[in-house]
Amino acid sequence: MSSMTTPSAYRDGHFASAFHLNELQSLHAVVAFFYSAFGDRVFQPVNPPLGGRFGRIMPRRHDNHVFNARTYKGIPMTQPYSARSRAIEPFHVMALLARANELQAAGHDVIHLEIGEPDFTTADPIIKAGQAALADGKTRYTAARGLPQLREAISGFYAQRYGVDIDPRRILITPGGSGALLLASSLLVDPGKHWLLADPGYPCNRHFLRLIEGEAQLVPVGPQERYQLTPELVATHWNHNSVGALVASPANPTGTLLSRDELAALSHALKARNGHLVVDEIYHGLTYGVDASSVLEVDNDAFVLNSFSKYFGMTGWRLGWLVAPQDAVADLEKLAQNLYISAPSMAQHAALACFEPQTLAILEQRRAEFGRRRDFLLPALRELGFGIAVEPEGAFYLYADISAFGGDAFAFCRYFLETEHVAFTPGLDFGRFKAGHHVRFAYTQSLPRLEQAVERIARGLRSWGV
Repeated sequence: MSSMTTPSAYRDGHFASAFHLNELQSLHAVVAFFYSAFGDRVFQPVNPPLGGRFGRIMPRRHDNHVFNARTYKGIPMTQPYSARSRAIEPFHVMALLARANELQAAGHDVIHLEIGEPDFTTADPIIKAGQAALADGKTRYTAARGLPQLREAISGFYAQRYGVDIDPRRILITPGGSGALLLASSLLVDPGKHWLLADPGYPCNRHFLRLIEGEAQLVPVGPQERYQLTPELVATHWNHNSVGALVASPANPTGTLLSRDELAALSHALKARNGHLVVDEIYHGLTYGVDASSVLEVDNDAFVLNSFSKYFGMTGWRLGWLVAPQDAVADLEKLAQNLYISAPSMAQHAALACFEPQTLAILEQRRAEFGRRRDFLLPALRELGFGIAVEPEGAFYLYADISAFGGDAFAFCRYFLETEHVAFTPGLDFGRFKAGHHVRFAYTQSLPRLEQAVERIARGLRSWGV
């Protein structure tokens, strides 16, 4: 190991990325050239990375100055890109994923525990239904609300699994769970208004709000709250700009659930303030030792986001749904017509097979396998010294405190990727509260691969403190 890649160098955050030294020197030479040629007043990057070496050289800017040498040759400068787009942070894990893919292309065996995507392919009955739809020419737009027969199938699923009667007219089929989030946030949040969100939480929730010029009011939560909002936290953080709260059960990145009683208490707290309750139920179906309750069991006016990606294993098909109060549907339909016209028709026809008994049997087998993986990885990481104070009951993530090892989470992730070829996610992607001391592991690999990952992490920890 060279002096530039010592554990202490990673631990102390001396590198902003996995660049080699010569690449850093080349980039610094380019920076120096532009500074010498045009001066500090010209070279003002739009949105440099947070922290790290580049963050120190090039302070974060929020103005409209964009480097464009044409202005110094009498050529008019084009208008800058929107402040909204510049305010959206990237997925920091994508830098690690890109590096992991580079290592893999170079012949290294990388174990991927960073991306929240099941390793199982879509179940055969769903694939065959999609193929049949293509063969039958079912490739045209559908209504913006989605196929009536799919909305009826989802309604029947709610009746069977949760014992609730949901009118199919209240269900809108969307392009992924992200489409449902976009509809709900666009409907409920005016510029300058807030949703309360748990910190840590899924990053797109706050990014979507910023995109529509709303705000995410991040509420720090820890093990004592099981990483979830509570009525007491709603009361403490609610202000004149608050219009609702978004919670997730099971939650990403922590895997914690809200019980039926907890959902009812949150509903009461929001209604007392004339606020909306939005619940992300995307990981429903992936629970272990406990059944997840839908908020629709206790609050018929809540908005529910769901997806065919996680439990149903259709990530690349881009299909989700939104359940909304009846009086909101007309406005949501207008938004859907303008934002995306309709969800992919082939995917909608394929999803009809999701609710067939043979498909559900396959999905339950996969859920059991995720449970076995959790039951292995959770105690294994705890034994290595990772702090996982709350046992996750759903999804396929472990959110771990690395305070016992010292150092920054991004540097920690980068070190294990470079030295042990194990990829996992830094806490920075999930918020601000103690994010620098947390990482997320996704148990979306087979048990043998998880065993290999634990062996490599154990080996890497022995040299991390050197």
